[in-house]
Amino acid sequence: MLEEQINRGNTGDVNGQTLDEASILEVKDLHVQFHMEQAVIRAVDGVTFSLKRKKTLGIVGESGCGKSITAMAVMRLIQSPPGKITGGSILLRLRNGDVCDITRLSAKGPAMRNIRGAEIAMIFQEPMTSLNPIYTVGDQIAESVMLHRRLSKRDALEVSLDMLRKVHLSAPETRLKQYPHQLSGGMRQRVMIALAMSCNPSILIADEPTTALDVTVQAQILDLMGQLQDSFDSSIVMITHNLGVISDIADDTAVMYLGKIVEQAPARELFENPRHPYTRGLLASVPVLGKKNRKKLIPIPGMVPSPTEELKICAFAPRCSHKGPECEGGVPPLREISPGHFAACYY
Repeated sequence: MLEEQINRGNTGDVNGQTLDEASILEVKDLHVQFHMEQAVIRAVDGVTFSLKRKKTLGIVGESGCGKSITAMAVMRLIQSPPGKITGGSILLRLRNGDVCDITRLSAKGPAMRNIRGAEIAMIFQEPMTSLNPIYTVGDQIAESVMLHRRLSKRDALEVSLDMLRKVHLSAPETRLKQYPHQLSGGMRQRVMIALAMSCNPSILIADEPTTALDVTVQAQILDLMGQLQDSFDSSIVMITHNLGVISDIADDTAVMYLGKIVEQAPARELFENPRHPYTRGLLASVPVLGKKNRKKLIPIPGMVPSPTEELKICAFAPRCSHKGPECEGGVPPLREISPGHFAACYY
């Protein structure tokens, strides 16, 4: 049905743009702005990245850098007004092999509604506010299955029960009939994963999926996502501020700062050889356990500039100990400094 809607008109026209065969999603020069009464907030300011098939891309950065807004833009969930995608493209490869530009679809139209859940699914940061408190767990998963897989209510509930088993939720038959408030935080997060994976999406976006959980449950959730990725052959975008999570599960990593990607590389390469001063600062501020001669943690000085400022210089320059004259003369482009390793830094 989605393919028919896109093929009938120009809703998914890619304007001659191409998507690399190894990639399933490509974001190009994405801009998202929020037009407030007193200022314009540039939440995402020219972000470009690609997600490869069956791989995990980690997007990391401190709070307010634009990670979650980027994810919401891919899902076309930016509230308008005041938010708006003001530039760029989001190319998605559909199950049938066709490529569409999500930015050219109506956010509330049937084509985009069919993409959400069936092609791209999202695990939100706080499951208690994402799950509907007045419907049982089973009904919420079944609703998505009925919509996208065209099954009867009875068959959809069977699929829901099967998904609860796959996410290793204890007593799944009982949980199916329970409401979100009757479950623990870890259980609710498993329900969110079951809901997201119930229609076998090609892409799973996980926005801080382990933030509110204790360390043991965090490890279980991350292990579960890895298992499901192998079972469903999905690609994952993992959004987090936790560098430890990224080092565990990501194949590629993008570091964001003030709405821009400042460094991007294969995960191992980025952790072993960080090239941007901001990435180095993030890594230097992470405690390392088990070492006899522990070094003192080094915080990044200063504050992040306001996203309402239209900066004509490197946004990290005011906080950077390596800055030089060029840093004050313009915004450094994201350039390839070694094969597959990009950094937006003059030095």
